[in-house]
Amino acid sequence: MPFLELSIACSASDEARVETALTELGALSVSLLDAADAENERAILEPGVGETPLWADIILLALFPDGTHDGLLLHALDAYDNGIDWSRAECRTVADQDWERAWLDQFEPMRFGERTWIIPWHREAPAEAEHGIIIRLDPGLAFGSGTHATTALCLQWLDSLDLAGKTMLDFGCGSGILALAALKLGAAAAVGVDNDPQALLASHDNAERNGVAERLQVFLPEQEPAKTYPVVVANILATALIALVDTLAARTEPGGVIALSGILKGQEHEVLAAYAPHFDTLTVTQQDDWIRISGRKR
Repeated sequence: MPFLELSIACSASDEARVETALTELGALSVSLLDAADAENERAILEPGVGETPLWADIILLALFPDGTHDGLLLHALDAYDNGIDWSRAECRTVADQDWERAWLDQFEPMRFGERTWIIPWHREAPAEAEHGIIIRLDPGLAFGSGTHATTALCLQWLDSLDLAGKTMLDFGCGSGILALAALKLGAAAAVGVDNDPQALLASHDNAERNGVAERLQVFLPEQEPAKTYPVVVANILATALIALVDTLAARTEPGGVIALSGILKGQEHEVLAAYAPHFDTLTVTQQDDWIRISGRKR
């Protein structure tokens, strides 16, 4: 199946802003390329954990579903954020093997915290993973693979918890990677919520392939049962976290713990202010330009 690929050059300082606009307008994945290497063969890369590039100039490569009209997309991007010069963007149609093969070649086993490993199916587990827990992912869209700092921050937090026998809520589950990690780390059950039906299918498929499907339930937001959980994770945008504060606070049982991610550096103050009335010991953890806030429900 072909895809529409949009490429746009920007400065490192604008990278997060451009990536947010692309994601909000439906990008299936967003990858980064050093603009200085643009004359070479274009490998589609997503920086590994702790490897946010220090490049002054970056090319972002965004994939959109087949049939996306490039002119309408550029118009929508300009309406979303007219502070970016979208006229510099270039669009082309690419076959799936153009990007999937490149991503597959780059995806190496990764460890998060002390125990948790994300390993693609085509790679052998390293010796260090022998006594850890392993989550297997198929080649596919890099988004949600664990390589983004927001996902890494949540995986590290889950790895630090005693999840034995607990039920976990993954709000904005995407590929389901955080729910899978919780189940592999000993959680009795997990619930994934996402407003994208394709994300729910991906979560269920990944759970089946990892042998934990019977312990994972997935719901659209309007279908999610109103329950409380001892462990809640929400890896979404800061604006959405603030809008959902009452929902996420209500989903966390008294004494339960929560982790909030998808927060850019500088946005944490608003999120902290929104959640402080509900949670104690709110802690800020930073990786690259991204923030995780964790706390315990009063």
